[in-house]
Amino acid sequence: MRVCVFCGSNPGVDPAYRDAAVTVGAELAAGGHELVYGGAAVGLMGAVADAALQGGGRVIGVIPRFLDEAQLEIGHRGLTELHVVENLHARKAKMAEGTDAFVVLPGGLGTLEEMFEILTWAQLGLHRSPTILVNVRGFYDPVLAMIDASIAAGFMRAENRGLYVAITDPTTLRRTLAAARVTTPPPKWIK
Repeated sequence: MRVCVFCGSNPGVDPAYRDAAVTVGAELAAGGHELVYGGAAVGLMGAVADAALQGGGRVIGVIPRFLDEAQLEIGHRGLTELHVVENLHARKAKMAEGTDAFVVLPGGLGTLEEMFEILTWAQLGLHRSPTILVNVRGFYDPVLAMIDASIAAGFMRAENRGLYVAITDPTTLRRTLAAARVTTPPPKWIK
C-alpha cells in the first residue's frame, strides 16, 4: 500500500506531535507500506521519514525546488527517492499519484490546505482513498467542529463525515488503514 502523509515542516511545541510522527513512520514500515511525503528533512516531515527508513520502509519525498533551494524545507537526501518538482501544485499531484491512503498529522497552513484539498477531491469522487486524521492531543478538534458547523449550516452533507477517519492513537494506524474506506458514495454525475 502506498500511503501519502501530510504533516508540518516544523516540529510543533508539544513533543507528542513528533512522537506521533515517529510512530506513524514506524507503523507504515512495519506494515510494509510505502511512505510518500513532502520530502523535507526537518520538522514532523523529517521525523516520519526517518522512522520509516529506520524500520526498513521505502520512503519517497516530493519537494518543490524553491523550498529546497531557499532551505525553507531542506530536502531529505537519505530517502529511497527524492523528486524535486517545480511548484506546489506539481508536488501535490506527484504525492497523490497512485496513493492508496492519506494520513494527516498536525501541521500548519500547508498541511491544512493539503488535507482540505484531498477531502474535496474525495467529495467530488476524484479519488476513493481513505483519509486518516491523526488527532494528537485534540489538535484537529477545532477542524472537526468546523466541519460539524458547516454541516449544521447547510454547506455540507452529513455523509461527508465519511470522507475521513479520525484517530487519537497513532499505534492503531495499521489497523485503521486495513479497515478504512471512503463511505461516502461518489456523486451521481460520476460513473
